[in-house]
Amino acid sequence: MSNVKLERGRGSLPLYLQICEALKRDIQIYYQAGDALPSEFELSENYNVNRHTLRRAVDELVRDGIVLRHHGKGMFVQAPSIEYPIASRTRLTETLEAQGVMPTSRVIKKQLLNAKGGVAKALMLEEGAPIVFLETLREMEDKPFCVCSHFLPYDVFPGLYEEYQSGSLHTFIEQKYHEQLKRTQSMISAVIPELEDVERLKIPLHLPVLRAKSTNVSKTSGKPLEYVVTRFRGDLAQIVVHPE
Repeated sequence: MSNVKLERGRGSLPLYLQICEALKRDIQIYYQAGDALPSEFELSENYNVNRHTLRRAVDELVRDGIVLRHHGKGMFVQAPSIEYPIASRTRLTETLEAQGVMPTSRVIKKQLLNAKGGVAKALMLEEGAPIVFLETLREMEDKPFCVCSHFLPYDVFPGLYEEYQSGSLHTFIEQKYHEQLKRTQSMISAVIPELEDVERLKIPLHLPVLRAKSTNVSKTSGKPLEYVVTRFRGDLAQIVVHPE
């Protein structure tokens, strides 16, 4: 942590903002995402200010998404958030690429199932109708970003179960089946992750995930063709909703 001489005269920037700027510079130079910062006591000693002033500076960093507080554990540098817009034609791969991130997508689970409950309702299928279940893991720069559970009508997409392995699922569907998918709704909530997702996303048990349940329909016929449940890492993703 660098030593900074604070300006305390009349007309100078408030001390907490000076400390905030100094901490931002130090984080950029000396720290990486996930690194722990010195304690509030150590920082207040370093800058020769009281804990209240130091805490206001850290509050600014928390508000800006630069630092994450874990009560009882300390303060940690947070990875930059990736914005994921919710709109009718959102594509995760294209969204990440537009932000300078080269994502990868691979299938981590696939099954042939029978539709039931909420899945059957979302896809407007009879109970017991055959569906393809795919689970994909999206990573950016070898870091897990989200897990997606896709449910699709088996009869509409013959060969999907056998042939799709990686890359953009929607691009695969367009090229093979000449269907463009359009999102009609998404329900977003913050939830505690399942143990399986903790391991896949490489996150602590206490870190919430952002869960989006979406229904995608055929752009031409309007028929529901995909129900997908996506779990984003809460420390990496920021969901932006674009009203139609």
